Amino acid sequence: MNNPVRGGAGAEVEGKAPVVVVAGGGTAGHIEPALALADAVMRLRPDAKVIALGTARGLENKLVPARGYPLELIPPVPMPRKPTPELLKMPLKVRDSVKRTREILERVGADVVVGFGGYVALPAYLAARGRTPIVVHEANEKPGLANKVGARFAVRVAVAVPGTPLAKAEVVGIPLRRSITSLDRAALRAEAREFFGLDPDAPTLLVFGGSQGAVSINGAVSGAAKEFADAGVGVLHAHGPKNTLVVQEFPGKPAYVPVPYLERMDLAYAAADAVLCRSGAMTVAEVSAVGLPAVFVPLPYGNGEQAVNARPAVDAGAGLMVADADLTPAKVAELVIPLVSDAGRITKMSAAAVGLGHREADETLAKIVLEAAGA
Repeated sequence: MNNPVRGGAGAEVEGKAPVVVVAGGGTAGHIEPALALADAVMRLRPDAKVIALGTARGLENKLVPARGYPLELIPPVPMPRKPTPELLKMPLKVRDSVKRTREILERVGADVVVGFGGYVALPAYLAARGRTPIVVHEANEKPGLANKVGARFAVRVAVAVPGTPLAKAEVVGIPLRRSITSLDRAALRAEAREFFGLDPDAPTLLVFGGSQGAVSINGAVSGAAKEFADAGVGVLHAHGPKNTLVVQEFPGKPAYVPVPYLERMDLAYAAADAVLCRSGAMTVAEVSAVGLPAVFVPLPYGNGEQAVNARPAVDAGAGLMVADADLTPAKVAELVIPLVSDAGRITKMSAAAVGLGHREADETLAKIVLEAAGA
């Protein structure tokens, strides 16, 4: 049996080295909290082993190895939103994925399974049920199907916000990378501007629509490129690796820099004065932690959780919210450009953003996980 962690980073450890399996594949919103937890576990228990579960098609194939953690692949179990022929194949797909996951858990000697929702978490929960302790983390106020199932079997349930309708829920916040929670934007500003080829002094807007980009955001913001140039505002725009974005250049004006993907989010945040983005739970937590005023454009699909995610920041005065259907080049010129150009307003919104969230959520959750591993 493992002994629970004692003290903080570098504390003395005893007993068998814990083996932690994290299940958070698919999108960055599931993967990044899992990796932030993994980093925190390794700080608290340097002798631990953390293994990630994922599928062959998920973003985890790029992100997990880059952070130095082993990745075990399982068959995906996508959940159809509507009745389709694929629905008839679900029981067989679930069975196969659970069987493969159980084999992995036994082979690596898992002491605890930590799920962050999504189609990787569901088979992990079912495979671990009755065999390995389960810890669930839910980032959204409205939990998804996988975490609703997992919470029924979990020894601990951690959530990001109060009011999340899961039994035994403990509010811990969203685990974030230390490179984000410890980011000194002012100290890195010059380096970040140079890294991306941005004007060193101009007000600058960061734009992204999630790890895959957002076509509606791309069109609305790039459509106002001339207005940004005329206002003396620079733009760093991550349009998504599967999208293309060609923007007219305006010599002598601050640059509008399109990039497929942001490998260095810390530098992207440091380069910006404000951000226009979707409002996934992870995104809202990060931009709040680094103190960036935000214009949130919630994803217009799903169960409306992105609008719910953004509401606390908007209510605190740290952000604005615009419906996806209302985001046009004219709306960007009318609403966003004046915001980025107003230094006094930016300062007030930034101060409001920093006061939100739980900056120690990674280590809080890590302690919960290590306790579960030793139970």
